[in-house]
Amino acid sequence: MADFHQNGNIATLHNLRTNPPAAMEAELSSFANSRPISLILPSLFSELEGDALPNILSELEQVPYLNRIVIGLDRADADQYRHAQKFFARLPQDHVIIWNDSPRMTAIGDRLSALGLDPGERGKGRNVWFCLGYTIARQDSAVAAIHDCDILTYEKDMLARLVYPVTNPNFSYQIAKGYYPRVGEGKMNGRVSRLLVSPLLIGLKRVIGDRDYIDYLRSFRYPLSGEFAMRTALLPDLRIPSDWGLEIGVLSEAWRNLAPKSVCQVEISDNYDHKHQPLSAEDASAGLSRMSVDICKAVFRKLAADGTVFSEEVFRSLKATYYRSALDLLECYYDDAKMNGLSIDRHLEERSIELFAQNIVQAGQIFLEKPAETPFIPTWNRVHSADPDLMRDMVEAVAADAEEFAV
Repeated sequence: MADFHQNGNIATLHNLRTNPPAAMEAELSSFANSRPISLILPSLFSELEGDALPNILSELEQVPYLNRIVIGLDRADADQYRHAQKFFARLPQDHVIIWNDSPRMTAIGDRLSALGLDPGERGKGRNVWFCLGYTIARQDSAVAAIHDCDILTYEKDMLARLVYPVTNPNFSYQIAKGYYPRVGEGKMNGRVSRLLVSPLLIGLKRVIGDRDYIDYLRSFRYPLSGEFAMRTALLPDLRIPSDWGLEIGVLSEAWRNLAPKSVCQVEISDNYDHKHQPLSAEDASAGLSRMSVDICKAVFRKLAADGTVFSEEVFRSLKATYYRSALDLLECYYDDAKMNGLSIDRHLEERSIELFAQNIVQAGQIFLEKPAETPFIPTWNRVHSADPDLMRDMVEAVAADAEEFAV
């Protein structure tokens, strides 16, 4: 992956293997004196019992520059919350667990719903949103990083490379997006990015014409990565989707709020593998099937907000152009995999393309039937305006949960 290629839309920061990780950590420790860094970990309780998170903690134990680690814990009862406190206690950094299912946090959610600011169904987007709100409320971090808790190949250098562009005071970047090759167990992974997003953007450009937003999304080498770092000044006005469109939604917000020169992508790993979602062709409410619909809706809504007019005819044409583009790209992926000694299941790849083609039309129908649907969680600025005490009360609720269930 080490090269010098720049696409001209956003900066691409490569790993040329010329800077020792220890040197970068030393710089970050110095920068963190004036730009404190927080790390957000959205986690399901089930991930505490998996193989990835214990190794992630072992790596994070060695990170010297973090101000705080904010863990958003979903799908946990009281006993599981106590277990989580013991599990994360090994972290030497200041850390806090937001127990999203606690009675106190449920009451915070009820207050938001009563104000018409419901943060949506439980899931990663909602979890991240509460963690961002907590980080804003603490008012002691200049940079916030986010990454998933299911990374099987995690190394602490990933985090250093992710936060460096937005922490270095000599750089102008406000948000950094991580990228990496998706390979594991001898296979080429990253099906949704390869087989949906890339050919979808090619198809959109052919059907609706040139759009700066399409070129912007196409500039990202891995637009669906869950690794971000951003200046906390951006957080109060950040609108994020509550569904699987989270990653595309954050990139869209960066497009809406920032100049392209304030956005970069950074190579954080040579090898990245994590939990793989099933295709779920038989269940449109789960797995990659639901993910593909939510991602398409996020892209369609953003283009519509910028003035693109969609119709059933447009979506039918888009399905056809997408399908042809995806099959063409599949040939490239197959050759690339073969040359690098990786395997690709051609039958499964084509099944995925067929499913995604159907879901493009389905997402288009949902968009046309509900054009006024608001899929975004309200911004924290709006929450503060509606209830100035809520963010303070949330911080107190998190502290009260930790005290009551202390182990």
